[in-house]
Amino acid sequence: MSLRTKYLLFMVAIHAAMIFLIFKWLQENKLLFIVSEVLVLISVVLAIQIYRAFGQPSAFISSGIEAIKDKDFTIKFVPTGNREVDGLIEVYNLMIDQLREERTKQMEQQFFLEKLIEASPIATLIFDFDRRIASVNPKAADLLQLTHVELLGRHLSEIDHPLLNQLAESVEHETKTLKGSGIETYRVQRSHFMDRGFRRDFLLIEELTSEILESEKKAYSKVIRMMAHEVNNSIGAINSILNVTKTYMDAPEEEDVNHALQIAIERNDRLNQFMRRFADVVRLPLPQKNTADLAEIAQHVGRLMQPQADAKGVVLEYKLPVSVPVLLDTVQMEQVLVNIIKNAIEACSAGETVEIFVSHQKLSVRDNGKPISADLETNLFNPFFSTKPDGQGIGLTLTRDILLNHGFPFSLKTGPDGWTEFQILL
Repeated sequence: MSLRTKYLLFMVAIHAAMIFLIFKWLQENKLLFIVSEVLVLISVVLAIQIYRAFGQPSAFISSGIEAIKDKDFTIKFVPTGNREVDGLIEVYNLMIDQLREERTKQMEQQFFLEKLIEASPIATLIFDFDRRIASVNPKAADLLQLTHVELLGRHLSEIDHPLLNQLAESVEHETKTLKGSGIETYRVQRSHFMDRGFRRDFLLIEELTSEILESEKKAYSKVIRMMAHEVNNSIGAINSILNVTKTYMDAPEEEDVNHALQIAIERNDRLNQFMRRFADVVRLPLPQKNTADLAEIAQHVGRLMQPQADAKGVVLEYKLPVSVPVLLDTVQMEQVLVNIIKNAIEACSAGETVEIFVSHQKLSVRDNGKPISADLETNLFNPFFSTKPDGQGIGLTLTRDILLNHGFPFSLKTGPDGWTEFQILL
C-alpha cells in the first residue's frame, strides 16, 4: 500500500470519527454543532492541501524519472514558491543540465570518432561482443575488395580471404607483418576497448607496400650502382689488356693462347651485360604513355615467343578481341609481356598450354604447368628472388616496377584448378 493511500485512509477515518462524535454529542446544541461542522470542513480542506503539498514532490520526481527514461534531457521545472519543492526542482534541473552536457559531449566525441575512422587511411574492423564484425571503414572494404554485406555480422573464420585467413587466430596486442597474394605487405594489430563494461575487439590493417618497395629500391639501387661501377671499371681495363696481349699472340703456335684470350674477353662482355641488366632495374625510366592496342602488342609478343614455345612443345593459345586501346608505354609493356610469357613457357612441359587473354578490363597469361607453391607465392616479386638455378630474379622485379609505374594492379598465383595466372587489371 502506497504512502498516499495510507494518508487518505487515515484522514478519512479521523474525519469520519469527528463527524460521528459531533453528530452524537452536539446534536441538541445547534450553535456548537454548526461551529464544529465548520471546523471539520476546514480540517478537510487543510488535509487536502497538505496531501497535495506532499504529493507535489512525488509528481515532480515521477515526471523527471519518465523524462530520464525517455532520454529527454530538455525538460526542466520552474520554481513553485514552495521552499522544499523548489530545492528539489533546483537539484533536478542541475542534474538535467549536467546530463545534457555529458550527452552532447559524448555524441560529439562519438561523431568525431566515427568520422575519424571513416576517413582513416588504415583499414579498421570493429567487432561486437560475440567477435563478429560490427563495423568496417571504407578503407577496409576497399583493401579487402569485399562489400559491407559480405563482412558485417560474420566471424573472420567465415570469410574466405587470403589476408583474413591469416588473422583468424591472431593474438591481441601482437603486431604482425603479413604478405598478400601479390606484392602487398600489411602491418596488422589486434586490440580491444570497453563498451558499456564489456570487451570489444578491433583490428587495424595498415598497407606498407609503397614504403617497403621504396626502401627496397633505395637499398638495392645503391648496391647495384656500386657493383656496376666497380665491375665496369675493372672489365674495361681487363679487356684493354687482353686485346693488347692478343695482338702479340698472332703466331700459329700461339693459337691456344689466342683462344683462351678470346674466351676471357667474351666472358668479360657477358659479365658486363649481366651488370647492365641489374642497372636497367635501377635506371627504369617513367613510362611515356600513348594510346596503343594492347591486343596487338600481346599478339606480337606471342609471335616473338612462339619459337621458344615450339622448342619445348608448349601450345600458345590466344583469346584476343579486335582492339583494346589502352594508355601505356608500348616498349615497357612489351618487356612485361616477354617476361611473363617466358616464365609461363618455362613452367610448362611438352603438351601443356599457355593462354594469352586480353579484354577491356584485364590482361591475363595462364598456364597449366608447374604450380607455384604457397611458400614461394609471397616472395615472387622480391628483388632478385628466383626459383631457377641460373635465374637472377630480375624479370619479375622489372615487371613489378613497370606495372607499378603504370598504376596497373596485378597478381600472380596458382588457382584451385591448378592453372597459374598472371593477371593485370587495366
